[in-house]
Amino acid sequence: MSKFRNTCVALFVTLAAGIAAAEPVDINCADAPALTAGLKGIGDAKAQAIVAYRTENGPFKSADDLEKVKGIGAKTIEANRTNITLGENCAPAATAPTP
Repeated sequence: MSKFRNTCVALFVTLAAGIAAAEPVDINCADAPALTAGLKGIGDAKAQAIVAYRTENGPFKSADDLEKVKGIGAKTIEANRTNITLGENCAPAATAPTP
């Protein structure tokens, strides 16, 4: 019975973590830290590469366009497809007022 209980607890924790991490990420607007936090398999270097690619080439038209970024393949895109959104009009980052 203890083995069954442990398996159920492990399953619950895994599912709860997956639900908590299911926040959508706008790949056209998110900064590198948001990309790293919101997408599976995307670390700091790949997040920076996404931002750099977007800056040089304009917004992504589909999630599949992420394959154009060096180091990102179809498996990473599929793992994140349900979390990826594509904004067109990103609000500029807030800046501190100058005195």
